[in-house]
Amino acid sequence: MTIEQQIELTLMKIRPFIQRDGGDISLVKFEDGFVHVKMHGACVGCSLQDQTLRQGVEVILMDEIPGILGVKLID
Repeated sequence: MTIEQQIELTLMKIRPFIQRDGGDISLVKFEDGFVHVKMHGACVGCSLQDQTLRQGVEVILMDEIPGILGVKLID
């Protein structure tokens, strides 16, 4: 399984929690150890977007998949 596939599987686990608040997240690319994601729906412009990304998505991805250095948000 590629690292991109591992990221997608992990995002599938996270996605329901984001969707329940009217948002969504998608993988844009994995490059140089960083996962680049795009937020959609209610997440766009939300004051908790950075907190969700750093304390939720990034922590889970880094815990579950070796080699991930962080998550970057693509506007």
